[in-house]
Amino acid sequence: MIRVRITRARGSTPREEGAEMMVGPDAVTGTIGGGQLEYLAIDRARQMLARGEDRAVMDIPLGPEIGQCCGGRVELTLDREPASPAPPRPSVLIFGAGHVGRALARAMLLLPVNLRLIDQRPAELSLADMPGELTPLPEAEVRRAPPGSAYVILTHDHALDFLIAAEALARGDAAYVGMIGSATKRVTFSRFAKAQGIDPAPLTCPIGGTVRDKRPEVIAAFTAAEIMATLLARLPARATA
Repeated sequence: MIRVRITRARGSTPREEGAEMMVGPDAVTGTIGGGQLEYLAIDRARQMLARGEDRAVMDIPLGPEIGQCCGGRVELTLDREPASPAPPRPSVLIFGAGHVGRALARAMLLLPVNLRLIDQRPAELSLADMPGELTPLPEAEVRRAPPGSAYVILTHDHALDFLIAAEALARGDAAYVGMIGSATKRVTFSRFAKAQGIDPAPLTCPIGGTVRDKRPEVIAAFTAAEIMATLLARLPARATA
């Protein structure tokens, strides 16, 4: 296979430096942005395979010359190196497999995260589109999570919500801590947290921004976007490649 890697990106481009794809005689894995840019790269990579070439460089303007309108320019390096290791995937722990929890898990299944759906209720977990984790002590899963995890708290019990949120905030290394609820619930939690010496300020509650629609799927869509925006903001620029 031939590795096609963006080694320089100038101006407006469909992907960033470091993005890559692997091209075989009849298969392609990954993407450098699609369109004519990608077709040209795939064609050149297959020429290399046919000719036994080991390395090539392409400098492509993304304008009318190739039928694209991005306006930028990319330099591609094509070689026979293996695919670069993917950056570590951040962990996202969803506590609560009710309607919103299941919808959020469904919305995030294709995203580049390590997703966990956690609940105390086997009946609710059985309705999810992904394998869930049954545990009698959800707060213990917070303690075992890796640094930089995101925690989304959607359980059936406000007291349990507060316990999990307090555990996540107390760690001090969470990328995101979100709890479903109203402004009133946030005020109540703030009093609870402060009584334990925990700063409630990093908590996101309500979740999903200012959307007023309360359908689970809509809440899930906005919350998934909110979580990913927070996680990506914490990564070095090249890690998103």
